[in-house]
Amino acid sequence: MKGVSPAAPKRGGPYDLAVIGAGSAGFSAAIAAADQGARVALIGHGTIGGTCVNVGCVPSKALIRAAEAIHHANAAPRFAGVSAAGQVKDWNALRAQKDALVASLRQAKYIDLLPAYSGIDYLEGKARLEHGGAAVDGQHIDAGKIIIATGSREFVPPIPGITDVPFLTSTSAFELESLPETMIVIGGGYIGCELAQMFARLGVQVTIAFRSRLLPEGEPEISAALADIFEQEGIAVRRITSYDSIHASNDGIALSVTVDGAAEILKARRLLLSAGRRANSGGLGLAEAGVALTASGGIKVDDRMRTTKVGVYAAGDVTGRDEFVYMAAYGAKIAAGNALNDDGRRYDNLAMATVVFTDPQVASVGLTEAAAKAQGIGARTSVLSLDNVPRALAARDTRGLIKLVAESATGKLIGAHILAPEGADSIQTAALAIKQGMTYGELGDMIFPYLTTVEGLKLAAQTFDMDVSKLSCCAG
Repeated sequence: MKGVSPAAPKRGGPYDLAVIGAGSAGFSAAIAAADQGARVALIGHGTIGGTCVNVGCVPSKALIRAAEAIHHANAAPRFAGVSAAGQVKDWNALRAQKDALVASLRQAKYIDLLPAYSGIDYLEGKARLEHGGAAVDGQHIDAGKIIIATGSREFVPPIPGITDVPFLTSTSAFELESLPETMIVIGGGYIGCELAQMFARLGVQVTIAFRSRLLPEGEPEISAALADIFEQEGIAVRRITSYDSIHASNDGIALSVTVDGAAEILKARRLLLSAGRRANSGGLGLAEAGVALTASGGIKVDDRMRTTKVGVYAAGDVTGRDEFVYMAAYGAKIAAGNALNDDGRRYDNLAMATVVFTDPQVASVGLTEAAAKAQGIGARTSVLSLDNVPRALAARDTRGLIKLVAESATGKLIGAHILAPEGADSIQTAALAIKQGMTYGELGDMIFPYLTTVEGLKLAAQTFDMDVSKLSCCAG
């Protein structure tokens, strides 16, 4: 691994904790444990820093921002008397800038942190659970407790012929030496949506294909609105009944599909797979150790981050739950605290906010309307289009909506879902409201600054009981 010299195990006794995996969750667990005075073996394999900094959050958001700059330049004529244009002049320069950012953050936030924690030894190698600890490349490491934080990888769907074509993933797509003329993106989840729009704005003709709807776990109103926005930007949005086969063609790849009973062939220069992720739970000796997996292959954990093996904990994407970097770090801190103490901390994702970095952004917290009903909760909803939000009107950009979900009996806010430019910067207000048990009435009575996107939350709360179009500018 570049930039880090593996440390020899400390002499004079076993480790209090061995952390398998040196990504965000692994570092979070190791640092939390070291801060409590524990002696920690942090075991990494491959590039230090894991998915987020190397091939996930950091590179994707850097390139998404660049694509947004191009789009907003081209959208400038929405303001009278304004003219501008944007395009990619040098893709490799943009890619090099992204690589430099990744390298600098990996160095500053991972490699350079290790010397600051004398209680952490970094060990490089493949780890496997053993009685009394773990083996690293066959060498036994004594450890009182174990935390597994090995992350996840891209899932390759079993489409006949898929292994015979040179497909892209969310990792390899960022390393393209040149932008293709056309691309098919398989998968309508958050990664597929982000990358489809990003590449389209960089000048690629994109088709996004999926079997349900865009962002299928979210609110259907947001899925439909996002699909309309994509189509307005020239992205072909295709709902597919089945993927039948794929093969190479003279012009790239040909994907045979069925759409509402009719056979069809979709063609493009490149294919990008974004059909979900799978936990890196293989090769760790989990079955032999008595660590159970979920049906999808993630490590099964309870609300204390304990696995089915006493003394073994797991956190982050390897559990297959809440696959966001900040939740990985959060769960890892809980795992470290519980492993070293009395298992007293519980994992709580009630007010976990999520963001999809499309434009407009999709931000959510709490329950959707469907999830509330599935749990037997009587729910009321309000839906506010952005043409009712003064900020959106002033910005000449009314793409999007805000949907709130509240308990029918109490008015307590239990869900908030935003499709809006700057929506990501508004969702935490709703998360705090849910965390504190506020009603939609209390949220609607709060003072919000005028001409902000977050003011839309106030207006959406008021929409439960009134027609906000009949209010004057700031008389709410």
